[in-house]
Amino acid sequence: MGQQSLISSLSAFELKEGNAFPLGVTLQSDGCNFSVYAPDAEDVIICLFDKNEQALAQITLQQRVQSRWFGFISNVGTEHLYGLRVKPKSSRRVHPESSINKLLIDPYAKSLNRPLNWSSQLYEGDSSMMIPKAHILAPSPENYLPVKLLAKQRVIYEAHVKGLSKLHPEVPEALRGTYLGACDPAILQHLKELGVTSVQFLPLMTFMPESFATDKGLTNYWGYNPINFFAPEPRYAAHDALKECKEMIAKYREANIEVILDVVFNHTSEGGSDGPVLSFKGLCEAHAYLQEYNDESDANQYVNYSGCGNTLKVSDPFVMQLVIDALRYWVTTMGVSGFRFDLASIVGREVFEFKNTATFFKILRQDPILKSAVMLAEPWDIGPGGYQLGQYPDYWLEVNDKFRDVVRGFWRGDKGLKSEFATRFMGSRDVFRKNVRPMHASVNNVSYHDGFTLHDIVTYQDKHNLANLEDNQDGHNHNLSANYGHEGETDDPAINQIREQQKRNLFATLLLSQGTPHILGGDELSKSQLGNNNAYCQDNELNWYNWDLLPRQKAFLAYCQYVVNLRQSHSLLQHMNFFDDVYDNQQNIIFADWYRRDGSHKRDIDWVNHEHHCFALHIAGEGNSRENTQLHKQEWLFCVNSLDQNVVFNLPMLKEVDEWACVLNTSEADTSLYASQLVTSKFDLPARSFLVFCKR
Repeated sequence: MGQQSLISSLSAFELKEGNAFPLGVTLQSDGCNFSVYAPDAEDVIICLFDKNEQALAQITLQQRVQSRWFGFISNVGTEHLYGLRVKPKSSRRVHPESSINKLLIDPYAKSLNRPLNWSSQLYEGDSSMMIPKAHILAPSPENYLPVKLLAKQRVIYEAHVKGLSKLHPEVPEALRGTYLGACDPAILQHLKELGVTSVQFLPLMTFMPESFATDKGLTNYWGYNPINFFAPEPRYAAHDALKECKEMIAKYREANIEVILDVVFNHTSEGGSDGPVLSFKGLCEAHAYLQEYNDESDANQYVNYSGCGNTLKVSDPFVMQLVIDALRYWVTTMGVSGFRFDLASIVGREVFEFKNTATFFKILRQDPILKSAVMLAEPWDIGPGGYQLGQYPDYWLEVNDKFRDVVRGFWRGDKGLKSEFATRFMGSRDVFRKNVRPMHASVNNVSYHDGFTLHDIVTYQDKHNLANLEDNQDGHNHNLSANYGHEGETDDPAINQIREQQKRNLFATLLLSQGTPHILGGDELSKSQLGNNNAYCQDNELNWYNWDLLPRQKAFLAYCQYVVNLRQSHSLLQHMNFFDDVYDNQQNIIFADWYRRDGSHKRDIDWVNHEHHCFALHIAGEGNSRENTQLHKQEWLFCVNSLDQNVVFNLPMLKEVDEWACVLNTSEADTSLYASQLVTSKFDLPARSFLVFCKR
């Protein structure tokens, strides 16, 4: 590239005095201000393109204040696209491929014109053909605040924006798998009928599938490989990703459903030292990524606490500002209600060590917008000291993997889990300590996108990931699953009966436990990934939701709707406040008594008897229901049997049989039969079943 090409090729574009703030582009009536953070640059060049990506001009910015390069270019408008080029400082140790030949994506770009796909051929030399270009946009109004929702009412549904509607027969074919498909009335109706309050979308920010997946003909379906933290992913657009993503979020808000955005502020798709130069590596490599000096090579090397080649250095002032600006943008301009942070321990590292008093957490607590948004952590990364479950500030929610493992193991029949199961059921107060953290801080799940679906937990003993083309070496081996006599699908009615019952047990435990329930989208539809517990690279029917349901799948969907409604209809089931927990002053529990199956109170020794898999919990307190909004005394009785044989329960509180009604019986698929079940103090509790009684 010659020196002559570094200046404007069209006299229509004139460089004038600009402003250092704000970063990114600011469109005005007579042109556009550009501001770029580039401490590694000797020159920063604005590359202008038309809508067909034909180069129009390359203009070198002349103004600089420390690491910010800026200028105003006249006659630039929304009909133009742009990218960046940087001539690196000769004195800086920058990435070896950082050169003026690499077109860079502006970290503050709000919209890209097409998806970013890896191509070694197009990346070689001048990478302009591979790199998408950023739109120049008119300023957007900041109209939104997070949807207001009581924490105790929150039921989270994790969904993939494409998979949600790709196979739905009522969604117009042209919109299936898009932002507009995900907010189709048929989808919203399903979510409302299920009873969820919040949809947690897998990443919607622009990403690039990894080269090793692309080279095998696969992709990154999940989207956990970002390159920009503002621009919505173009893959999910029918025409205009920004407009359609914003419309989708608005329709969820109109339906009174929170949108929680899964965000990846732990790494980018530029990978490690051998990864491509796409954005940050060309602008501010040492500021963007965590590195440590290696005295043997006399060079800095990438720290890889994400497992993806690099670690975002959130403690750096520029990166921290970038992340906070992105969060505020997604709330105020796009309309989301909160965020789920992937590998969240990385955002709390200062620089290498996690601290729950990190500057990032302090900024969120005082920010006038973000302090009201949902903050949900995946509370670990793969670095030293990365597992931090229960250690986040009190306003954070945390994904509780201990709940997942204990509940799966207990219902599978594993020994020695009864006492811990009871602890998880009552809010995991050993992890989320009373007086310090609210009960809803524990985000309970039995399945998540990175693992078996609920149906596969009871259908496969082992993972089956050959479709990922990694010789079945990827994905976890510790799945706490069972196949109950046959690996995979079967026509055996006895096996299928056990599987469906176990699904009912797992789902009921999830919804009736204290904390915030998290449902993996598609579980209510009995979605299967054929035993693949790491289906990140499968953009096909393996991941897309199947809406064509068999009779037993329809019955399970009706059951899921029933159980969510049971929780949402009674405030006492949503949140229990005990007298010895003074996190707030909203005590609503009178007593909570644990019983053996013979009706006597549990003793300490009973909790460590590994042969006992049965117990009853009797709770009384003050609560209300949808039908009666006034507080009144409620009594609930939970009876659990994880053995593979029936057991006799004899519970004296049920002697007044006319005062009690059965509201849940997981041994029965038909929810309409629960209310007619005969209530007696002495009864057989079927194998692998969960009964709930409510005092009338």
